[in-house]
Amino acid sequence: MIFIPGGTFVMGSAASEKGHFDDEVPQHQVSIAPFWMAEFEISWDLYTLYMERTIDTYQKEGTPAQEVNLDVDAVSSATTPYLDLSFGMGTDGYPAINMTQHAASKFCEWLSAMTGNFYRLPTEAEWEYACRAGTTTAYSFGDTADNLSEYAWFEDNSNAAYHKLGQKKPNPWGLYDMHGNVAEWTLDGYDMTTYGKRKKKNNDNPYLSPTQTYPRVVRGGSWMDPPGRLRSGARRGSSKKWKQRDPQIPKSLWWHTDAPFVGFRVVRPLETPKAAEQKKYWNYN
Repeated sequence: MIFIPGGTFVMGSAASEKGHFDDEVPQHQVSIAPFWMAEFEISWDLYTLYMERTIDTYQKEGTPAQEVNLDVDAVSSATTPYLDLSFGMGTDGYPAINMTQHAASKFCEWLSAMTGNFYRLPTEAEWEYACRAGTTTAYSFGDTADNLSEYAWFEDNSNAAYHKLGQKKPNPWGLYDMHGNVAEWTLDGYDMTTYGKRKKKNNDNPYLSPTQTYPRVVRGGSWMDPPGRLRSGARRGSSKKWKQRDPQIPKSLWWHTDAPFVGFRVVRPLETPKAAEQKKYWNYN
């Protein structure tokens, strides 16, 4: 986990930024509380432990510092896949894919129960703040995609597949694959007019609580995307179409999807929320 110091930044893309989309404007000031973020996207190595639940008996004993009081047996789990959800692209050391936002959130609940520490998905604002890492350019390394291949896997260099974690350069705060490889789930529901509704001079830790299954926000772009989709401010909303060829339907309504370009990483806030709020973050359907 990489510590992300709290701070204030300008969220969204400048109207002059080449290739920006309408849902990235207007820019607005946002303040973010400190948190830790996973250095890498969640791998199949770890996600498979959650799906198979073979290590649940090793749940960490409670300690005075424990942030979460949760029996791991009470955490729901995904149906065990009967098809290769990696689509043959690799598992050991590769990012987990093909989970819904709900499944990613339940993984966070399971990880919290196993470790005694509170984990959740990042908000969209936290994600962009961490991706930018103090920069104001289109990418965390500059305004053009000239050096993108040094930092990311995308349609021009991926050979039509995702790649092992951490093979490219990290951003200035030490986070790998924030641009490309797989796009990443956030907590937020997607609304293309969200930024225009933020009228305050400064917005503290904003996020849009989902009210419907679709769309939800994914960030970062993927191995399938052109460079413009990998920009720090680029947004994307999930679609019901991502489940049209779900190999698990009807047994996995909330869990698996046919989106081989979407994964996630987790965050741990410096300030642990109350138990009721913890459950809210884990249970958006």
